[in-house]
Amino acid sequence: MSNTPYPIDLDSIRGAFPPGIDAPPLLVDFAAWLEGRPWGSVGRFSLQGQFSDSAPIVDGSPLRDRFSLFMRLPDGSAVGGWYGAGLDRDNPPIVGLGSEGDYELLAPSLDGLLAKLTSQQFDKAWSDLLPDEEVECQTVELAQWLARRPIGEPAPSESDASDLPDFRGFMEQWVREREEYWANHRLMAELGWRLAAHLPDGKKPWDQTRFEIAIVGAQYQARVLRRGPQPFEEAASIESLLRDLREEMRRAQPELGLWYAMNFGLHADGRIMPSFEYDLHPTIDGEPTLLSEAKADLARAPRPERWVPKWLA
Repeated sequence: MSNTPYPIDLDSIRGAFPPGIDAPPLLVDFAAWLEGRPWGSVGRFSLQGQFSDSAPIVDGSPLRDRFSLFMRLPDGSAVGGWYGAGLDRDNPPIVGLGSEGDYELLAPSLDGLLAKLTSQQFDKAWSDLLPDEEVECQTVELAQWLARRPIGEPAPSESDASDLPDFRGFMEQWVREREEYWANHRLMAELGWRLAAHLPDGKKPWDQTRFEIAIVGAQYQARVLRRGPQPFEEAASIESLLRDLREEMRRAQPELGLWYAMNFGLHADGRIMPSFEYDLHPTIDGEPTLLSEAKADLARAPRPERWVPKWLA
C-alpha cells in the first residue's frame, strides 16, 4: 500500500478564491484532517488551488472570478466552487471541469461534496473522486469527522441541485462564444493573414502550427514551435498587433492586468485560437525577462493583491 500523503497547498487554495472571498473554514479544516493521510484513501486528488486560466476551459482567463478551484485530479481535471449569476457567494455549488470537456455540477455545496466523498457517489467520469482500491479506505473516518463538526447553517441538499443554473449549459455556451469571438476577432484575422506562410500542411481540424509570444514591458519575443522554439521572419512585423491586442484585453477586463505570455495555434483555414498567461515569468533568449519591466506593467495595469504572482509581488 502507498504511504504517499495527499499533496496540499493551502496558500494556493486561498489565492484561487475571487478577491473579497476567503476560503471557507470547512475547506481549511478538511485540508488539516487530510494532511498526512495516504493518497487515494478518500479519493485520488490533490488539494491545490489554480485559476481558471490553467484549468481545462477554452480561453479561461476571463472567468477567473467565477471559480475557486481547489482540487486537482490526476488527469488534469479540476474541482471547485462556481460563482454563477444569482448563486450564494458564501456557499457556492461545487463543479467539475473535466480534462475531456466533461462539465458537471458535482454537489450543491462544499458540505455536499465531502458527504459524497464519504458515500462514494461519483459516476465513471469522476471516478478519481473514489478511493483507490490499493489503499486502505478512510471514508468512514471522514464521515465520522464530518459528524463531529459544529452544525452551522443548513447546507443545500441534493434535491436543491435542480434549482441551480445549468452549469454544463453555461460552459458549453462559453466555449461556443469564445471560439466564435476569436475566429472573428479583427486582430486575430490580421495575424493569421500575416502568418499565412506558416499554415500547416495538413487540413484536419487538429492540424496547426504553434507559436509562443512573450511581452514584458518593452521586451518582446515571438517563436514558432518547429523542432523546438525557432525565430521566424514575420516576428518583428506582428509585434504591434500583439501589443494592440494586449492593450485591448486590458481595457476589456482591467482587473486581470496585462498578460506576459501568449500561445496560439494557426489552423489550416487561418483561424487562430489563443491562450494567455498572466502569472508565468517568461524567458527571452533563455533568460528570465527583466523584473523591472514586469513591475512597470503591473504599475500601469494593477491587479488585486491575490492575483499578483509571487515572482512579481
